[in-house]
Amino acid sequence: MIPNQTTHEQNTSVFQSPGDAQSWPETASGLLRLMITRINSVFVGKNEVVVQVMAALLAGGHILLEDVPGVGKTLLVKALARVMGGDFRRIQFTSDMMPADVVGGMVWDGKRGELVFRRGPLMANIVLADEINRTPPRTQSALLEAMEERSVTADGETMRLPKPFMLLATQNPLGDDGTYPLPEAQLDRFMMRLSVGYPSAEDELFMLECGEGKLQAEELRPVIIPEEWLRMQKDAQSVHIHTALLTYAVMVIHATRSTPELLLGASPRATRDWMRAARATAYVAGRRFVIPEDIKATAGPVLAHRLIVKDEALAQGHSAASLLSRILDEAAVPAPTSQGGRNG
Repeated sequence: MIPNQTTHEQNTSVFQSPGDAQSWPETASGLLRLMITRINSVFVGKNEVVVQVMAALLAGGHILLEDVPGVGKTLLVKALARVMGGDFRRIQFTSDMMPADVVGGMVWDGKRGELVFRRGPLMANIVLADEINRTPPRTQSALLEAMEERSVTADGETMRLPKPFMLLATQNPLGDDGTYPLPEAQLDRFMMRLSVGYPSAEDELFMLECGEGKLQAEELRPVIIPEEWLRMQKDAQSVHIHTALLTYAVMVIHATRSTPELLLGASPRATRDWMRAARATAYVAGRRFVIPEDIKATAGPVLAHRLIVKDEALAQGHSAASLLSRILDEAAVPAPTSQGGRNG
């Protein structure tokens, strides 16, 4: 079973890898805390969402922010891009956008008298795909290669994307007019799907009181450079996961594939992403090892959007999130009897 709150401190040490210090150097932890603090200074009252976004990006994943308009999805991405430094591009997806508008293409250069490749907005460190479901599937598919292979192909030429490369997409609810559902193959390439949600009454009042005097995302100063972020990503994926927790994760994944209410369970890519996200969550918390709470906390954001519920189960009131929650509750976390080997 998962250690309860009273025994949490005594039990977490059994998941630690032998010979490792429990926490990262203060410099790495301090940089992450500073980045989160600066984002929270403009994106008020959503610290949990900010931490989840940081964990997903440290894990090398992409994020789908799904919520109603006006809750600050674009503001969050802008603030994140400012504190991380590097190149930032925003793509406002519309119904008439073509794939070449995203990845780039050959255009005529009058001075040279020849066709030259014009780089698309996808060639940046941080890319905001705003309202991604407002563009047709043909244009959405232009992102598939970039998300998985970190490259784009145009006119038969393949080009590598900058390092690091992170795609954050916003999506309005599918009930909105003029939206197109994302295909399963593309949803599976998003490490996390997150919802910002409405602010609390206190936070909304604070925003009104600050008014024009509130700090804007464009005023934030970078905390790190892209090369430093690449090092932090590498450190995050060296976090130790005990074999018992890996066993638990595999049990949950296989349960999603055999649950009768689900038409489609989690893919092997989902398993990989889940463990990468758990490692990064532990890293953000300052630990060198994963605990059961990291596994549980990342399960919903990483797995729920990849599951497809059968129509009859939907009619009975089931959802992907509720079925996943049931699976997690039924699968007990194995209690390790000894310290496991490194799985970094």
